[in-house]
Amino acid sequence: MILGKYSFGIGDRFGHQGKAQLAAIMKADVGAGPCACPKGRGQPRGRVPKREKIAFGVPVAPTITPVWNKSNREHAIIGTKPADVRREADDAVLACGWRGPYWVDADHIGLANVDGFIEASDFFTLDVADFIGRPAPDADVHAFVKSHKDLLGSHRIDGIDESVAIDEPRLQSIAAKYLTAVQQAGETFRHIEARKGVSQFVTEVSMDETDTPQTPVDMLIILAALADEGIPTQTVAPKFSGRFNKGVDYVGGVGQFAREFEQDLAILRFATEQFSLPANLKLSVHSGSDKFSIYAPIRKALQRFDAGVHVKTAGTTWLEELIGLALAGGDGLAIAKDIYAQALNRLDELCGPYATVIDIDKAKLPDPAEVRRWDGERFAATLRHDRRCPHYNPSFRQLLHVGYKVAAEMGPPFTEALEKHEAIIAENVTANIYERHIRPLFMGT
Repeated sequence: MILGKYSFGIGDRFGHQGKAQLAAIMKADVGAGPCACPKGRGQPRGRVPKREKIAFGVPVAPTITPVWNKSNREHAIIGTKPADVRREADDAVLACGWRGPYWVDADHIGLANVDGFIEASDFFTLDVADFIGRPAPDADVHAFVKSHKDLLGSHRIDGIDESVAIDEPRLQSIAAKYLTAVQQAGETFRHIEARKGVSQFVTEVSMDETDTPQTPVDMLIILAALADEGIPTQTVAPKFSGRFNKGVDYVGGVGQFAREFEQDLAILRFATEQFSLPANLKLSVHSGSDKFSIYAPIRKALQRFDAGVHVKTAGTTWLEELIGLALAGGDGLAIAKDIYAQALNRLDELCGPYATVIDIDKAKLPDPAEVRRWDGERFAATLRHDRRCPHYNPSFRQLLHVGYKVAAEMGPPFTEALEKHEAIIAENVTANIYERHIRPLFMGT
């Protein structure tokens, strides 16, 4: 169960766009074979046109590995089960003739909710951010420090300009901060392994949903602790500086992000050898969708280190569904407008769970009466993430991003509209992932 060098998480809240998502991956792939998606289902017949080779590294077909992911919270809101994600992925792979590996991710899980994901998933994102800062037992901290005396001193790590210096108080302090979180990851990992079997799934450890970014020294000590726990971590999601708001661009110093990303790549390469971690260990960038301004630094760093990456959320499929409905006009546009009006009326309720990852200027949210006068092109232009367009409205986009609960509560009228207008929706879903994510992240265009 080895995750490929480059992998994309393609979340799909309503489970209708698996083939459209996979078409984007196949368009970039060097050898996935023909796309056999049925005619009239919104996908090209025969080969997906113009496959483009990844611009760096040594491509091995398939170049990008799709990972379908959905969180426990999204399942609860929409009323789906992990088995639904497995079914969507399997159906898309069969319909499109995908010949490479693919995964179904139990996204952001812990001991409290993992059991419902075990049968359907083969990729588990162990979210232990809530345990960061919970003091570890003194005995565990002292044992860790004693077993890692080799970390003390000054280290020259290829890829980091300054020396990485660790004294005993610093080692002890960082261990005390992170050991409980790592131990929780270990407990969850062993719980899954006891049910799935050894080497029958991919493990990611997520520490990004916390207040303070991890330093290179933090990362080094975290990786040492993960190795001690015996977790074969294939991807790790650290916290970076700046804001990774839902569905909009990165907010922060791009130069600072680039430094942190390269330093983390250097630490991963060093730790892989030092602690015998999996050779394919790579960074996972969470809330990766639409972070256009950091794609060039990521691409440059991957080239420099010949490293892989997992982009956790590659593309905002739910918003592309709304764009497609709006462009379809008629009942599709009416549903899109109704979802916005209801979302605005329930703004506080919908935004509450996502308060740390959205920044909405309420003064910039248009009145529903105004929106009702828009045609489909205007609605789509306001929602679509195109910073060159004068109508683009990040606040409008973020509200609708968290407004999927409104669509879920609509039930059949919404899902039937997705099926009725599948062709135009699929076109937008595929173009969004390929043109706005894959090309700039891997090809530089």
